[in-house]
Amino acid sequence: MDTYSLMRHFADSWALLALFGFFVGTILFVLRPGSRAIHQYAARSILRDDDAPPREDAREGGGAGRTNLSEERER
Repeated sequence: MDTYSLMRHFADSWALLALFGFFVGTILFVLRPGSRAIHQYAARSILRDDDAPPREDAREGGGAGRTNLSEERER
């Protein structure tokens, strides 16, 4: 059996089964009980400690620009 046929047979059978098992395992890992808090923490982590300065147009009152979170807390 030549190399192409051997690799094709492997990809059509065992590799497909392994990739499907990996897919199902990933879905089960994400949806496991007790993981909600971890996912919420990860979703909010991008906004945590946001100390970026406000945009120029927001400082001048010229529109709905991004504001600094520390300024929001002071209000």
